[in-house]
Amino acid sequence: MSDRELLKRHAALVDQMADRLGVDLQEAAIAGAVAMDEISDAVLRCTKCANPVHCESLLAQPVNIDHSPEYCRNRDLLRRLRP
Repeated sequence: MSDRELLKRHAALVDQMADRLGVDLQEAAIAGAVAMDEISDAVLRCTKCANPVHCESLLAQPVNIDHSPEYCRNRDLLRRLRP
């Protein structure tokens, strides 16, 4: 997988996980709750995850999720931004 594909995959995972938790990253950035650099850092942290396939599987299921998985490298950020 190319670097570009890797970044796109993990940017999508970060965005999807945020959405599933009720976090609108764009709105949070506009409101000043999160800096664009923090979102970029979140994507980079996600690229280091050992479980992206499990995360994709979790996000594909039509079940409610209350928090990101224990292994999520962005768990603290998403918890902080959650309404």
